[in-house]
Amino acid sequence: MQSPLVASMIEAARAAAGVLTAYYEHPEALRVSEKGRADLVSQADVEAEAAIFRELERTDPGARFQGEETVAGRATSGRRYIVDPLDGTANFLRGIPHFCVSIAHADDTGVTAGVVLDPMRNELFWAERGQGAHLGERTLALAPEAARNVLVHTGMPPVEAAAQARFLGQLSRIIGRYSFFRRMGSAALDLAYVAAGRGDAFFELGLKPWDIAAGLLLVREAGGIVTDQQGGDSMLATGDILAASAPVHAGLLAALRSD
Repeated sequence: MQSPLVASMIEAARAAAGVLTAYYEHPEALRVSEKGRADLVSQADVEAEAAIFRELERTDPGARFQGEETVAGRATSGRRYIVDPLDGTANFLRGIPHFCVSIAHADDTGVTAGVVLDPMRNELFWAERGQGAHLGERTLALAPEAARNVLVHTGMPPVEAAAQARFLGQLSRIIGRYSFFRRMGSAALDLAYVAAGRGDAFFELGLKPWDIAAGLLLVREAGGIVTDQQGGDSMLATGDILAASAPVHAGLLAALRSD
C-alpha cells in the first residue's frame, strides 16, 4: 500500500514523464546547453523539474528541494525532496530509450522514500523505508545467494582524470572475477535494476545525491546492501557507491577498497 507521500511523489514523477515523452517524440523542439564538459542540460530537464516542483508543492506546501537543475536554494539537510528530472540525459538526447525520473524524500536520518519512473517502458519502481521495494504492484527481493553468473552495472566518471584512472584500476581488478558488466547510462535505473534482480551489483564514483538517493533505498528495501566504497554510509556526500546483493557485496567491496 502506497502512503500519501509516495503517491504524491509518483504523481510528480508522472508529470515530469509527460514533459520528457513529449520532447522525446519531438526532439527538434529541444534547446540544449552545456553545464560543463560532458555535462548537458536540455529544456526537457528544466521543464520536467519545474513540473515536479509544482506537483510536490501542491501536495506539500513549503516543500524544500535538492534538485539537479536548481541553481539557488538547494536544501542539503532536513526534510527535503531530492530530484533528478532526467537521469540519462545523454541517452535521451541521442534517442536512446533508457532514462528515467528519480525522486527521493529524505530527512537527517537518510532517505525515507524513493520513486524511479522509466517513461519509455512505463515501469514504476518505488520504495518506502521499512515497507519494501516494488515494481508496480510486485514486491522486489534480491536473491539470498550469489548468482552463478554475476552481472555488475557501472558507470565511468566522465571528466576528472584522477577519477577515471581510479575507476579503470577498480575495473581491472574485478573484471576477471565476474561474468557480465553493463554501462547503460542511468545510475538511478541501474540501482532500480539491481533491486529488481536485473543485476547483482552497481558501483560508480563521484555521483550526485539526485543520481542515487531513490535507487539506494530501492536496493536496501529489496534486501541488498548499499555502502560507500569504504563500507560506510557517506554515499550521498561522496558520490562513491556500491550497491549489491548480500553475497556479492563483500567481495566486490574488498576489490574496490584495495586502491
